[in-house]
Amino acid sequence: MSAEALKREAAARALALVEPGMRLGLGTGSTAKHFVALLGEKVRAGLDVVGVPTSEATRAQAEAEGIRLATLDEFPGLDLTVDGADELDDALNLVKGGGGALLREKIVAAASRRMIVIADASKRVPTLGAFPLPIEVVPFGLEATRRAVERAIAVAGASGTLGLRNATDNTPYLTDGGHFILDARLGRIEAPDALAAALATVPGVVEHGLFLGLATGAVIATDDGLVTLGDV
Repeated sequence: MSAEALKREAAARALALVEPGMRLGLGTGSTAKHFVALLGEKVRAGLDVVGVPTSEATRAQAEAEGIRLATLDEFPGLDLTVDGADELDDALNLVKGGGGALLREKIVAAASRRMIVIADASKRVPTLGAFPLPIEVVPFGLEATRRAVERAIAVAGASGTLGLRNATDNTPYLTDGGHFILDARLGRIEAPDALAAALATVPGVVEHGLFLGLATGAVIATDDGLVTLGDV
């Protein structure tokens, strides 16, 4: 089975958790796209739900699918968020933000009663860190912020390289919020809680891609079938 087919299998399993009247957080990324597409089919067949998108890309897709959308100002508490991950471990710690939507994804996840991660088996790791950790920063004072982030990483006992993410035209990548992203290539994150706490102290850091204590369950698509972690 292809990687895309595996992702669709995981998305279909998460869709089974959706009930009429739910307020849903709609994630961003290649796996979340499958969930939004499958949800759209259900909506067109009569399912009544409302979605809060985590990015402008997801908003556009959901609108095209006919899914009714709202904001967290209208519905500050959500029943369920379904989103992908760039990495997850067996304790449901995540690295997210490869698609650049980490800030909105984290806000939506934190507003949700449940967060289910859908992913293929390549995203499951024993220790986080192989995927570069995205750190969203304001453009003002970029070099000072970069140096402070490097110090915070060292304080947390990690090490590696830190680079500014560029767009395809070689200009700095801009998030939906108009921020830059520094990608930290750390190899291993032995103490994610310590790193998250250290990064949170840096002025200029808007958010980081460590999602700790937010996911309540995961559906992982493998060649041998679906594997679930946590409460699914």
